[in-house]
Amino acid sequence: MKGFLKSSIGKKLIMSISGLFLITFLLVHLTLNLLLMFDSTGELFNTAANFMGSNPMMKVMEPILVLGFFVHIIYGAVLEIQNRMARGASKYAKFDQSKSSKWASRNMIYLGIAVFAFLGLHIANFFLKIKMGDVGEVNIGGVHMHDTYTLVTSLFAIWWYDVIYVIGAIALGLHLNHGFWSAFQTIGLSNDLWRKRLNVVGGLYAIIIAVGFSIIPIYFLIF
Repeated sequence: MKGFLKSSIGKKLIMSISGLFLITFLLVHLTLNLLLMFDSTGELFNTAANFMGSNPMMKVMEPILVLGFFVHIIYGAVLEIQNRMARGASKYAKFDQSKSSKWASRNMIYLGIAVFAFLGLHIANFFLKIKMGDVGEVNIGGVHMHDTYTLVTSLFAIWWYDVIYVIGAIALGLHLNHGFWSAFQTIGLSNDLWRKRLNVVGGLYAIIIAVGFSIIPIYFLIF
């Protein structure tokens, strides 16, 4: 087992499992964030954010989620380095990959770096500030909680921050467009028929994530 996990196939399997886990998290996270636009008082979003932050189940999932991000990033970097070294050592003539693969699949490492930068920005401005208590509090229904709504919307009122956020969301969508079906293929759930279906589902999911995360800062910038 140890030897398998160190092999190229083993690394790809770990990448796929961690990727599918993060794909599920993104959908939950987007659903929560969309609540920002449906209640200008902030009570709906603050209540949901407080539930997610205080729920015992989420406290258990939080370190698992962090581990999932690190595993996915590290193994992705290792596989990319190994692939580049293998291509560099090959004596065969190079061919035009643009004719046999999509742009996103050829540039996953760059998209991954963009997503990583986007994640760092997100953690620094939201997650860490909430964890360190660097945010105001509100009382909703007799319950004291962080005023996460004001923290988020105040940042979305800054145009250049919104531009960076939207670019990050688009990069995330492109990353997912390839990563979705690729993850299923690696774990053996993608034949010729299902690959076409997963391509469609993955494309739709990538659009939902990219548009969903992009529309929120745009909404607060306009309204």
